[in-house]
Amino acid sequence: MRIALAQIWSTRDPARNLGEVERAAEEAAAEGAELVVFPEAAMTAFGSDLAAAAEPLDGPWASAVRGLAGRLGVTIVVGTFTPGQDGTVRNTLLVAGPGGELAASYDKVHLFDAFGHAESDSVEGGDEAVTVTVGGGGDSARAAVVGLATCYDVRFPALFLANAASGAEVSVVAASWGDGPGKVDQWQLLTRARAADSTTFVVAVGQADPAAVAAAARTSGDAETERAATAAAASASPTGVGHSLVASPFGAVVAELGAEPGLLVVDLDLDEVAAARRTLPVLANQRFAVAGRPQG
Repeated sequence: MRIALAQIWSTRDPARNLGEVERAAEEAAAEGAELVVFPEAAMTAFGSDLAAAAEPLDGPWASAVRGLAGRLGVTIVVGTFTPGQDGTVRNTLLVAGPGGELAASYDKVHLFDAFGHAESDSVEGGDEAVTVTVGGGGDSARAAVVGLATCYDVRFPALFLANAASGAEVSVVAASWGDGPGKVDQWQLLTRARAADSTTFVVAVGQADPAAVAAAARTSGDAETERAATAAAASASPTGVGHSLVASPFGAVVAELGAEPGLLVVDLDLDEVAAARRTLPVLANQRFAVAGRPQG
């Protein structure tokens, strides 16, 4: 299965961000990707008015993404915000299928109440693990079951084990990772650990580092982008560190981007998951199961 990790940098302008999603998805489709994964908060950056930007999954922003997926014949996973209760929002991953359908959605379960942040002040958490089947049509060799997770979720192995128990061979992590001392190291460690825990491919896609965006804009003479990215880098909101990566079912890094925006296209051999589980049957051997045993 050919996948694409679209490491974009989102601003506080949903229309501008939608244009970035369209550009990256078109490039990924041209390179033959079946699955295109975008970061958390691709719709609008943290630090913006999330309640004002939030819309239901049949709203105009989400509908445009579904139309894009249908036009390109790919599956798109992208971070949005949907309305919650009592003025809150939900931090929602939209999965748009290749027919333009809403294939699935996942509301972030573990809210980022750590490192001085309090996501739960404005975000209503989800309570269900979600997997979705991707591929299997056209020239695809076979379908894959994909488990969904968002940013802080990566610190909680039980979610990845639950998804693996539901048949997941690939674990998607969409993030807008907060910067700080050691945070890139933690991102790399945690994504690799969750791959080994669940013996799945982890496809971890973060927002690009706004400091890297500002530096590139300064070099190119794009003063507007430089100002916006510099402000984002200086804000207290979690706005990204880059380093999107794919980790193998044994936890090895298959490929990784740097801090700046970019598109990473990777071919996953799904048979490696079954082989890893035969060699390292941690799911079958676990004594404190969080869910049923893996399917297949």
